[in-house]
Amino acid sequence: MDIRQVAFVVAIVDHGGFTRAAAALGLAQPSLSQGVRRLEAELGAPLLARVGRRVELTEAGEAFLGPARRLLREAQRARDVVAAHAGLTAGTLDLVALASLAVDPVAGLVADYRGRHPGVTVRMLDPTSPAHLLDLVRSGRAEVGITEADRSLAGLASVTLSHQVLVAVLPPGRAGGPGADASGPMTPDELARESMVVTPPGTSLRTLVDRFVGAGSSALQVAVETDQRDVLVPLVLRGAGASVLPPALAAAAAAGGAVIRSLDPPVERRIVLAHPPDGLSPAATAFVAEARRATESPPPD
Repeated sequence: MDIRQVAFVVAIVDHGGFTRAAAALGLAQPSLSQGVRRLEAELGAPLLARVGRRVELTEAGEAFLGPARRLLREAQRARDVVAAHAGLTAGTLDLVALASLAVDPVAGLVADYRGRHPGVTVRMLDPTSPAHLLDLVRSGRAEVGITEADRSLAGLASVTLSHQVLVAVLPPGRAGGPGADASGPMTPDELARESMVVTPPGTSLRTLVDRFVGAGSSALQVAVETDQRDVLVPLVLRGAGASVLPPALAAAAAAGGAVIRSLDPPVERRIVLAHPPDGLSPAATAFVAEARRATESPPPD
C-alpha cells in the first residue's frame, strides 16, 4: 500500500473534494484521481463516491478512514523520531483549540514553543464545538487539544493550564440596567435585561452564558449571534450589545472603553491541554512539556 495514496483519500475527506485536496497537496487533479483509483483497485473496494457535486465516503471508505489517519500519524511519528534525534529540527504538530482560547493561552504557548523549536510547523485546527475538539484528538486528526475541563476527557491525559474567571463586558458608558450599581457584580436577572452579543448554541462561551442566565428567572436576550469571535469586542464597543468574555478579550474591550463588571455567582472555567496518553510524536511530546513548564513558572511581576 502506497502511503501517498492513503494521504490522498484523507486529504479529499478533509478538504471536501478532489479539487481542493489537489491544491492543498500541490498535485494535478488527474494525478490525485489516478492515485485514489490505484488504491481502490488494490483494496478491492471503492472508497469514495460522487453524490451530485459532493464526494462522500462509501461504507468501505468509512471503515478505512480511521486506520488511514492512524497510519499517516505513525508515518509522521517515524519521521519526527528521526528529527528528534537531530534536536527536533523538523516535524509537525497538529493542535486544536477552542476559538475563545486563541488569544489566551494558545497564542503564548505556541509562540514560546516555536521559540524553542523553530523547525517545527504548527497546524492549528478550528473545532465546531468542544465535543468536536475532543473527537479530533481521539480520532488522531489532532494530537493536542486545548479546551475547558467540564467535558468528559475519558481516554485522554490532561494538563491543567489555567483557571479563567469570565466577566460581563458592556458598551462604553453603560453600567447596566436602571438602578444598576456599576461597581458591583451583575446577577443573572440583571444580565438577562441586557441585549447580548453571543456565540451560537453549543459553543463554549454560549453554554456558560446560558447556564449563568438560566440561574435567574429571566431569559437571555440575543441581539447578535455570531461564530466569529474576533468581532465580539468590536460589536460591544460599537454598542450592539453586552457580552460575557474571558479575561484577555475583556482587557482588549476595556482598553477601548468598555465597562467591565464581575458576575455573581462567578462564571469560571478550568482550561486544560488534552492528549492521548501514549504514542505522541516528538513534536507533540515537546509541546506538552512546554505547557507543563508554563504552568509551573511563577507569574511575571
